[in-house]
Amino acid sequence: MSLKQQLTDDMKAAMKGGDKHSLGVIRLINAAIKQKEVDERIELDDAAVIAVLDKMVKQRKDSVAQYEAANREDLAKVERDEIVVIERYLPAKLG
Repeated sequence: MSLKQQLTDDMKAAMKGGDKHSLGVIRLINAAIKQKEVDERIELDDAAVIAVLDKMVKQRKDSVAQYEAANREDLAKVERDEIVVIERYLPAKLG
């Protein structure tokens, strides 16, 4: 099963299960993937989807650092929670 299909299936499960947090993050992921496909006029394969997910994680880690520097732990927690959901779709790191 491709990552895009897994995201679609998980989005349906989140809707049925009432998991609003995961649903919101999965919608953000799908929007980022769709934007990349429209910009480059291609269909993304799993490797390209992983690159998009990696970029999203890096952006959120930067946001966490900035929020913590500004003493906004509430916003940092939201970003960390999003990272957890995004990392579900990334392959396990080696080493």
